[in-house]
Amino acid sequence: MKLLSVLPQQCILLMTCLLMALEAVPIDIDKTKVKGEGHVEGEKVESPDTGLYYDEYLRQVIDVLETDKHFREKLQTADIEEIKSGKLSRELDLVSHHVRTRLDELKRQEVARLRMLIKAKMDSVQDTGIDHQALLKQFEHLNHQNPDTFEPKDLDMLIKAATSDLENYDKTRHEEFKKYEMMKEHERREYLKTLDEEKRQREESKFEEMKKKHGDHPKVHHPGSKDQLKEVWEEADGLDPNEFDPKTFFKLHDVNNDGFLDEQELEALFTKELEKVYDPKNEEDDMVEMEEERLRMREHVMNEVDINKDRLVTLEEFLRATEKKEFLEPDSWETLDQQQLFTEEELKEFESHISQQEDELRKKAEDLQKQKEELQRQHDQLQAQKQELQQVVKQMEQKKLQQGNPPAGPAGELKFQPPGEHKVGDAPKHPAGGDQPLPPGHVQEPAARTDQVHP
Repeated sequence: MKLLSVLPQQCILLMTCLLMALEAVPIDIDKTKVKGEGHVEGEKVESPDTGLYYDEYLRQVIDVLETDKHFREKLQTADIEEIKSGKLSRELDLVSHHVRTRLDELKRQEVARLRMLIKAKMDSVQDTGIDHQALLKQFEHLNHQNPDTFEPKDLDMLIKAATSDLENYDKTRHEEFKKYEMMKEHERREYLKTLDEEKRQREESKFEEMKKKHGDHPKVHHPGSKDQLKEVWEEADGLDPNEFDPKTFFKLHDVNNDGFLDEQELEALFTKELEKVYDPKNEEDDMVEMEEERLRMREHVMNEVDINKDRLVTLEEFLRATEKKEFLEPDSWETLDQQQLFTEEELKEFESHISQQEDELRKKAEDLQKQKEELQRQHDQLQAQKQELQQVVKQMEQKKLQQGNPPAGPAGELKFQPPGEHKVGDAPKHPAGGDQPLPPGHVQEPAARTDQVHP
């Protein structure tokens, strides 16, 4: 069965994915290389991430659709144009109720996830007035006007969105690699500016020596040529090069036995060539460049062999390619180190962009520093005001003590009585029971005890 066997590590069309089984092949492993290990019929292997932000949703939808017998049969017989035109999407109306219910659930989960992403983004800029419905329009892989049920339009939008996104994936990777190389050169030149003349010359010599060492490697065969495939046949498959047979070779490297060589299965064929140029143990070999070289090789073979441009190589297309003159007598293959990856003008433009970004970051840093200094100034000012207030309160209390007015207690009461003042009930009573105080020197007689018992 065909469905999503080739969700690519790098750029593969979703329409192609929908026609494949969800089975992927590790880049550097051949089923013929390790004896006793082969592809088990029906076994699923986790396929690489497509790089799409809705990758998990895409996989889940396809997994659910595969469980419906009617839809699975339609997928097996559908061609690429039927998928792209939306004709296949209309078959969704005929799937079982259980499948539709599960698809509805997946869509609601995806909408909820997107809303959370929107909220997180809006919270980061402190925008509380969120119109989720309007913002959902930016996501083109589902019908945001109906967030509760999965309809044929949703499948059509998912296919078209993934097709468009994945078609641009290789292009984006090439652009990112170019920026990576320009940044390397920019940083190297900036570092040289910090050195004196003697050290600069030593660094330049070391750089040229490493370039030369990297370029000193065995001949790299033209990808997809007879010499290149025969080398895989002999060294990876362990077969006699004199018995090389294109049809047998195709079946050996169709790892998931789906009748196609997908992009990952093709990339697996280039490992031997790449090992001639790149070694992770060598300082002069950049593994990022190795992956770019692998991508270039795969794109080249696809352009030469894939006649209908569906990102899959059939046995018929493969055998037809082996009959071409280029298969027997190919041009030499230029590796990345033999090519100019960017011009001086492009580097200058890149450096100008970097400089602009650095200026913007510097300005933001200065603004943040000013805000920090202002907050510190306000903090210091508040501390000074607090200390000043505490000093005023202390001075007022000292002044009260000097004037004979005791400082107030916690509840506002006086801590001690000034001379001549007594609390109510504290003044000694007059012998006659009056309220007049006793004259000076007169001692009050003790009162008769009331608790004595008389006979």
